Amino acid sequence: MPVFSGSWTSRQQMQAVAAGTWTAPPGAPTIGTASVLTDTTASVSFTAPNYTGNPAGVTGYTVTSSPGGLTATGSSSPLTVSGLTTGTAYTFTVTATGASGTGPASAASNSVTPSAPITVEYLVVAGGGGAGGDRGGGGGAGGFRTASGLNVYLSSNFTVTVGAGGTGGADYSTKGANGSNSVLSSITSLGGGGGGAGSGGQQQGLDGGSGGGTSGNSGTQLAGGLGTSGQGSNGGSGLAGANYSSGGGGGASAAGVNAVNGQSGNGGNGSSSSLSGSTVTYAGGGGAGASTQGAARGFGGTGGGGDGGTGNSSIQGTNGGTNTGGGGGGNGNSGAYNFGQNGGSGIVIMKYSASYTATIGGGLTASTSSAGGFKTTIFTAGTGNVSLA
Repeated sequence: MPVFSGSWTSRQQMQAVAAGTWTAPPGAPTIGTASVLTDTTASVSFTAPNYTGNPAGVTGYTVTSSPGGLTATGSSSPLTVSGLTTGTAYTFTVTATGASGTGPASAASNSVTPSAPITVEYLVVAGGGGAGGDRGGGGGAGGFRTASGLNVYLSSNFTVTVGAGGTGGADYSTKGANGSNSVLSSITSLGGGGGGAGSGGQQQGLDGGSGGGTSGNSGTQLAGGLGTSGQGSNGGSGLAGANYSSGGGGGASAAGVNAVNGQSGNGGNGSSSSLSGSTVTYAGGGGAGASTQGAARGFGGTGGGGDGGTGNSSIQGTNGGTNTGGGGGGNGNSGAYNFGQNGGSGIVIMKYSASYTATIGGGLTASTSSAGGFKTTIFTAGTGNVSLA
């Protein structure tokens, strides 16, 4: 039973409790985790109290820092406390307020110390798009973003996600699926666009980090899917022609190639990065599948783009490269291989001063190496939280 106050006789207290008219504030919330957001702010999580007061209902929460008594108020978890001093260790408590006042404080949180930002170089490549089914257009490469200057903070959790490749289309009526996005903190690369399905059904490739190629029909030409600005080039379009040719998927540095005179288009080329310690090319677009046996298939662009297959299944297309964000290659138009190939998974790489250590949460597959005063962590699968300390 909650603790009541006031000058009441025992009989009055029992009558008030029995009638439900005894007013009381909420109980104490349960403290969660405090984490640094910037050099002057922290996020504090908590859960609602079991007892919500009488009358029942929590109207707001207040987080208070120690030292300093800095506060933040709001209606739900988490709350952000501002005005913290860099280099000072803080803990936090939370109180709940209801119609009858403010209840007791929670237990203190873990201690956090705001710090100056840590500069991280990064490469974030998303999953490549799958090719369209049955003579389909090639899948677009995953979005490719690389730079220095991303700021993270000591003891601050940030999210890393390695995007999966999109699945290829199952038949002439099914487009390839877009690849999944890859994420490093505030940086997101968009999954590659899926390729348009077979030329018998002629479909346009999908938009994405790089656009998917389009299947061509005998009388109409469609544009390929569009690549997002800063993340890749447009996919190729399928050219109208007797052989129902299809276009290649876009790469990170070049558009996919349009089909010419019945020959399927190649995928666009990718871009290179040396964050992993050597120069590696990522995010090539997938080549388109040829319509008839003997027609030239489209080849994948450099950087993991999958090759297209030939007609009548004499040569099968290939998947986009694993951990390259390559687009999937198209296939032929009959037999066991009339489906589109899958896009390749992406990759996330971050490089930072060797004076820090990365704590990698469950759900991520990663490895870390050191050289020249820097550490490089390469994430090859999964999603989870990471922090530097």
